[in-house]
Amino acid sequence: MTERLGTRVCLDTSGYSAFKRGHEGAIDVLQRAGEIVLPAVVVGELLAGFRMGSRNRINRRELDGFLASARVRIAPLGAETAQRYAEIVSYLRDRGTPIPTNDIWIAACAMEWGLRLFTADRHFHRLPQVSLLSLD
Repeated sequence: MTERLGTRVCLDTSGYSAFKRGHEGAIDVLQRAGEIVLPAVVVGELLAGFRMGSRNRINRRELDGFLASARVRIAPLGAETAQRYAEIVSYLRDRGTPIPTNDIWIAACAMEWGLRLFTADRHFHRLPQVSLLSLD
């Protein structure tokens, strides 16, 4: 049996995609995580991507199964998330280093809930406000 980490993980879209592609590191992180949190914006990105692809029903069924796990939950975006979003936007603007808007929301959610963000996207390294678990 895989030993569980006490780690609470905020799962980014790229982290979920790596897991579904069978990336060993992604599988290990998610199997060992104590809790896996998907910001609502990640679920939206996944669903939008599924609709644009040829495997919409299969991907949706797999996501529904993943979300049904007792260790997985969807985090809503609320007023506290918005405060952190504003902080990150200001930080990035002051440094002239923008990142995609949805990723700012994802980072804000990780910040709000004190989660380690699991991602394959390197631009998150620009955010000292967020603790990362990355594939690289």
